[in-house]
Amino acid sequence: MAFPSHGTTHRSTVTGTRGMVTSAHPLASLAGARMLLAGGNAFDAAVAVASTLNVVEPYMSSIAGNGYMLLYSAKEKTHRVLDYMGTAPYAATLDAFPTLESQQVGIRAGMVPGGCGGWLALLERYGSMHRADIFAPAIESAENGYAVTVKNAEFIAGAQPYFSPKAEEVIASRGRTPRPGEVLVQKDLAQTFRQVVEGGAEAFYQGDIAKEIVRFSEKTDGLITQKDLTDFEVQWQEPVSITYKDYEVYCPPPPCSGFQYLETLNILENDELGALGHNSAEYLHLLIEAIKLASADRAEHAPHPNPPIERLLSKGYARTQRGRIGEQAAVSGGERWTKDKLPGEIRTNDWTTECTTHFDTADAAGNIVAVTQSLGQPFGSGVILGSTGMFLNNFMNWFDRSPESPNAVGPHKRIEMCMSPCQVWKGGTPFAAIGTPGSHGILQTTLQMVLNLIEHGMNIQAAIEAPRIRLVNPGTHVSVEGRIPVAVRAALEARGHDVEVLPNWTATVGGGHGIAFEPAEGSFMGGADPRRDGYAIGV
Repeated sequence: MAFPSHGTTHRSTVTGTRGMVTSAHPLASLAGARMLLAGGNAFDAAVAVASTLNVVEPYMSSIAGNGYMLLYSAKEKTHRVLDYMGTAPYAATLDAFPTLESQQVGIRAGMVPGGCGGWLALLERYGSMHRADIFAPAIESAENGYAVTVKNAEFIAGAQPYFSPKAEEVIASRGRTPRPGEVLVQKDLAQTFRQVVEGGAEAFYQGDIAKEIVRFSEKTDGLITQKDLTDFEVQWQEPVSITYKDYEVYCPPPPCSGFQYLETLNILENDELGALGHNSAEYLHLLIEAIKLASADRAEHAPHPNPPIERLLSKGYARTQRGRIGEQAAVSGGERWTKDKLPGEIRTNDWTTECTTHFDTADAAGNIVAVTQSLGQPFGSGVILGSTGMFLNNFMNWFDRSPESPNAVGPHKRIEMCMSPCQVWKGGTPFAAIGTPGSHGILQTTLQMVLNLIEHGMNIQAAIEAPRIRLVNPGTHVSVEGRIPVAVRAALEARGHDVEVLPNWTATVGGGHGIAFEPAEGSFMGGADPRRDGYAIGV
């Protein structure tokens, strides 16, 4: 079966036969393509992309950030998850955070960095190239600088109020944040990458980099200690999956909350969604109401150590949930756990601001990597860790302040996390690798892109570009991109939905990237989101 042509695209589609890389910045995608052209595999390309994104999208992810990889090893014929989310420091207690701001900005806002451990664990197990070659593009861009894009400039300027003095010195070296076309240099970060190339994870977690992290943390009243760094471990896991009609859909297991979109797919499985028409009022109403139900389950269960995933993803439970959807909009909460429940309300809680990135790599041998990684909010904590050039994440902000919450701040604790790369297979062969940033909207945007592929027959670029919706606020509120027709919006309002119209193209609904596969031809099609600086490169 050939790739579908359905779907108008703002950008042309990208194809390849030797491999495909798609990410949120052209230089990062080029870094991955360089690895493939040099004879490397998808795993080498993934780390080249991840490290280069640290440089050219410094507000989105970092070697001192955290994330998840969902991968398929052609040699092992296995799907695996690499969880490189850090934990809270051992000293993290509610008393250590007297204000909400102390969880959001500053040295105490950071969880233990997992980026370095995750990248190097992938290379140790599956990589084929030398670290020096893989990190070379990132080092080049950091040492010599890269030209800032329009979107770079917008994100950087918006985050400047949270910069530490060192961050001001590096990112705003001109006395202001860089403008489009100006070159941003990060020499300290380049040197840190060189140390990682030479010394590996030991250099980062126990060697000179670790010493500088701990020195700076102690000097600035931070919580991260040498024990926190020494005790960090990545986790190799089995993914969770469901069947959706003729497809198998995979995502990381809890505490990753990707099971929300798996549950939503289950709820909708027996509806003829394609026949309803893409983004028709009937289609969107079903989608919105199913999202509310699955989101409430995620908010309630994901923070617990052992959520009832088997029950939540059972087909019988999905049928029960489908029966709860009526003709009118139901009332929901926000997006996180809350103590108080209101009668008749489908519960969730508030939207957490985040800055995240997603990318995918694939090679001709059949290896596939889908990665979502983040700093938390823009530039994370706003703090550069001493002389390392690394921005520290602010994932302590994702813990709840209520001691009654299962997701409350606690020592050496893991968090419920919405980052959730996805892979879709059909008949034992790959169909798509896809994902997006967007806070808890990840669990809604990924769903919409997957349905665009499966139910609406779109090609990967069209599936990513298509207008999206986003449920953020409590009540019956739904945000829709302005490209969704006025008549559809009016019909949704007639069903009780409180419709907010967003710009035609907005990062509020994420920044998706993905790869579609044609196994019979040995070819790939890559898609990248014009809502950000995304580019796909096929080789």
